[in-house]
Amino acid sequence: MIAALIFPMAATRGGQAEQANEPPALLRDILMAACSLDSRQFSGNLTARNAAAFARMAPAAQATLLRRFVLMDKAGMPRAEHDEAGNLTVFCVTPEITTQMQIGKAEVHDNLAYLPLIVKDSTDSTDANVRRITIGLVRESSRWKLLSLGLLLLDLPTLGEEWDRAEIQSNEKSAIVSMKDLAAAIEKYRVTYTRLPQSLVELGPSTKGAPKSDQAALVGTDLGGGRKDGYSFRFVIVGANNLGAPAKYELAAIPVEYGRTGMRSFFIDSSGVLHGGDHQGAVGTVLDPKIE
Repeated sequence: MIAALIFPMAATRGGQAEQANEPPALLRDILMAACSLDSRQFSGNLTARNAAAFARMAPAAQATLLRRFVLMDKAGMPRAEHDEAGNLTVFCVTPEITTQMQIGKAEVHDNLAYLPLIVKDSTDSTDANVRRITIGLVRESSRWKLLSLGLLLLDLPTLGEEWDRAEIQSNEKSAIVSMKDLAAAIEKYRVTYTRLPQSLVELGPSTKGAPKSDQAALVGTDLGGGRKDGYSFRFVIVGANNLGAPAKYELAAIPVEYGRTGMRSFFIDSSGVLHGGDHQGAVGTVLDPKIE
């Protein structure tokens, strides 16, 4: 978004206009979009196949790709400028570090263009940790689009599948821990207030001082709100009685987006036994395999 507002057409050192879709300008826009974690702007500079795959990625995976592209851990404030030699440089500024990315002269061969990119910490005057990368662009429908990083083709369909699998595994592990934490919090609530909570919200943090029955401060805001790490959590009291030890409940964890944020559904009831199974995004049951 910042790139679109500030640099729709940047002036070169010689005073001539730098065309927005010429290779150096395109790479500038790509780097600035990645720096600011602007997924929409970044996607607009991808080939049609990669743009479609990027759109299917989970937001967390999109942000990870953009951060890796500019070697940053968080969103930054981008700016671009020409030095006295006419070199185009993009800076990605965060409170901790500023990454400097100098774009070299494009080497164009028919529908392919290659640009050398020098990446370093702007405070590194000795170039001790400098990285040199060649960025490949391809002309698609009369416009330049991002093709490769060095010799590595940017294959987002395959990369997206790999990241989805990794995210699913991570989210499922987190959901198992969250289910156990919620079950422990429910039982502690039962002992403290001699009844079950009416909802997960009552297990959440207190906003008005000391914990009380409607804000017991037994879990964090995310679990109290019923959602964490790609899973939603549902709590149901079984039967009309919520008082004392005999009162029963069921707790379920379901992927927010089946196949992308998780595959298995998880289930636990008053017995304290955790179960998990693939239900295509539906609620699990006590018949699912036990999870230790």
